[in-house]
Amino acid sequence: MIRPILIHPDPRLKKVCEPVAEITPELRALAADMLETMYDAPGIGLAAPQVGVTKRLIVMDCIKDGPPEPLILFNPRIIWASEDVSTFEEGCLSIPDQYAEVKRPAEVQVRWLDETGTEQERQFSGLWATCVQHEIDHLDGKLFIDYLGPLKRQMITRKMEKLKRERARAV
Repeated sequence: MIRPILIHPDPRLKKVCEPVAEITPELRALAADMLETMYDAPGIGLAAPQVGVTKRLIVMDCIKDGPPEPLILFNPRIIWASEDVSTFEEGCLSIPDQYAEVKRPAEVQVRWLDETGTEQERQFSGLWATCVQHEIDHLDGKLFIDYLGPLKRQMITRKMEKLKRERARAV
């Protein structure tokens, strides 16, 4: 089921999410819905708070051409980050049509639970590393625009407020 994606500014996007204590059938269904929502948007990552759920859950798939490689990560955490940094132009499904360059560690090691409750660990680089860091930020109430200067951040926030007003009038 495709779920509505919250648009910034929304207070739910700034909340720190609670850890998932147990992976229930409802949370597996949420993860499946999130993947469907992400692919439909289209995007390469989606965090539970973006669909209004304050749980530590993200989904991602950075494969553009070729068979999809969806990942479901419960309670993801970065356990190592490289000193090397890379800069990617980031966007966000909760901040439509706004992009900015963000510097992040070029590689990260992440540990999480998969949908079966099995602990996984993987080293990500390139777009995957940027995406996983961006999505984990969501779980901590942080948006990519928080890395920008105050003027640029305010400008984007005003555009999103206007977009929300226009969408509300269209309904």
